[in-house]
Amino acid sequence: MPSAPGNVLDAGALAALRALDPTGAGKLLERILAAFQNSTGRLVPRLHAACLSGDANAVREVAHTLKSSSASIGALGLSRLCANVETMIRNGFTGPLEPHVTALDAEIAIVLNALEKLLRTDQETTPDAGA
Repeated sequence: MPSAPGNVLDAGALAALRALDPTGAGKLLERILAAFQNSTGRLVPRLHAACLSGDANAVREVAHTLKSSSASIGALGLSRLCANVETMIRNGFTGPLEPHVTALDAEIAIVLNALEKLLRTDQETTPDAGA
């Protein structure tokens, strides 16, 4: 089940990331979120290819990678969903992969949308935005 849009990113996780660059001068949060976006841009096509070919282990590997990276940015719903898919496959799941990949796709889209909104809001509230 996809996350509700308002509850996509954990405030505590974001606060912990912001605390690593309190003034925002290093643009650490922006760089971390951009790295996540780039990573999902590479992983989603692998996920789709694995699903189409029926390669459950490749789906599991993508889910494992996304599980950690999504938790680190506070996308806890995506992290849990990835953990569920990873565990299910590790435990010998032999059913169709498509419903699980579709659920991952939906949650990834929600997270990426939330990240875009967060980055826009941060840029609007940062005094040197656009500098």
